[in-house]
Amino acid sequence: MGFELDGFGDVRLDADYLDWLVEVRAAEIGRHFARLWDYYANPTVDVAGSGAVSRKVHESGRPYVQAQEYGLPSRITGLMHSPTAGAFDSRIARDIQRKEVVIENDIAWRVNAAADFLFGKPIRIVSKAPDSRRRREMEEILKVVFAANGGLGFFQDMAVLGSVYGFVDCLVRPALLSSECTAAPLAHPLSSLSSALQWAGAIDLELIEAPRALPVLDEDDYRVITCYIQHFYQKRNSVTRKDSFLSRILAGAGQRSDSRQVVEVTEILSATHWQRYEDKELVAEGDLPWGFLPVVHVQNVAQPYYYEGVSDVEPLIPLQDELNTRLSDRASRITFQSFKMYLGKGIEGFEDKPISPGRMWCTDNPEASIQEFGGDAATPGEQLHIAEIREAMDKTSGVTPLVAGVLRGKLGNLTSAVALRLTFMGMLSRNERKRHTYSEGIRRIGRMVLSMLDTAGLYRSDEAERDLDIVFDNPLPENLLEKLQEAQIKRELGVPPEQVLRELGYEGVETA
Repeated sequence: MGFELDGFGDVRLDADYLDWLVEVRAAEIGRHFARLWDYYANPTVDVAGSGAVSRKVHESGRPYVQAQEYGLPSRITGLMHSPTAGAFDSRIARDIQRKEVVIENDIAWRVNAAADFLFGKPIRIVSKAPDSRRRREMEEILKVVFAANGGLGFFQDMAVLGSVYGFVDCLVRPALLSSECTAAPLAHPLSSLSSALQWAGAIDLELIEAPRALPVLDEDDYRVITCYIQHFYQKRNSVTRKDSFLSRILAGAGQRSDSRQVVEVTEILSATHWQRYEDKELVAEGDLPWGFLPVVHVQNVAQPYYYEGVSDVEPLIPLQDELNTRLSDRASRITFQSFKMYLGKGIEGFEDKPISPGRMWCTDNPEASIQEFGGDAATPGEQLHIAEIREAMDKTSGVTPLVAGVLRGKLGNLTSAVALRLTFMGMLSRNERKRHTYSEGIRRIGRMVLSMLDTAGLYRSDEAERDLDIVFDNPLPENLLEKLQEAQIKRELGVPPEQVLRELGYEGVETA
């Protein structure tokens, strides 16, 4: 069956366009974003069986392939990849032996270091409501919502997904509220703080992976999402007995196929209505009373005129391929040259004589000789080229090995805070750009949650009271004495004591 779009009266949806999104566009962006994730995670797959690819891989003595092998030349891997395939779907290159494959994943630690730099410490969500009691209550509600969804882990997952894909979407899904609030807003009798906290803990903040996101943007403004679609395949807790074409192909390649049942899921959301399809059959739908689309879009680094932000992984892929290629070439060279070899001339049975200390060979042939060759030799050009590739990755990503705690040479005296900031200048500037986009996304999530509770009659608030501030701690080590002196100066200048204590990390402390 096709899409039944009569319920979406607030937006104009074309069924043929939705079919194209689900059947064509989803496959295109799926391949693109899957490549980005593979270069970040670099998963390893064991290759077993008697196929040609398995025999080729086993030539090196390592019965597995890695995702980043996709970018290595065939002269190293002995395999060929099509533009739409990955390292796990390859053909053998005839008459080419598989060499030493070396993968050094310089992308993953840079992405993780950037996420730790951004959300390595807990953030503070500060309400800007005029009344102090209301501020404390709203902050407590939002703290419960984010704690129920993983707390700091939620923000770190958001940072990793955004860094890999260039953006991350968050669907605010009030699971318990939706059962009561799909028809009309409630005048809920329970409006106490304890009731609001109980309902707030049931709100699900679902991070949407980029491969499943299919936003329908306004034709005149790419920043406005008129309708949000997510399309994915969900595995069920049941086993299928059907023998599929894919399972036979995987069995022929020596790989195990997943025999769990899989259902094709398509969800469509607008500001007033939602639908869920499974295997293209409408299984659930309902009205939304919130008056807005409950989706928050967060760009990793802002990119004008594009829905997607700037990915931290994509610009590093060519450099990562070049680094892995040179490391693999060096490993092959070392394999051939690290052991000394001997060429014996005019010595009978030389090939059977052992080579060890204290051994001597003798012969009556005056023209006999033993020639030594091999052994690793210095290659400064190779080392310089690898070092320059790493330096290029540092500049492109803004993440240097120093961020991960790797010290190279003498860095001088870094006891000064100014000197430390200059050393981390690239990372700090990129981190500030991310703070702007992620804090705006977190602020919008908080405002949506408070608006939903207001619509449901659980906790009343107006638009002005829902304004929030997101406070990040300094990722660099700080001198506590200097912070206290700075707080004292701010207090003397007239800064409210609540704000001073909040900046010091003392939340909930009553002031005289």
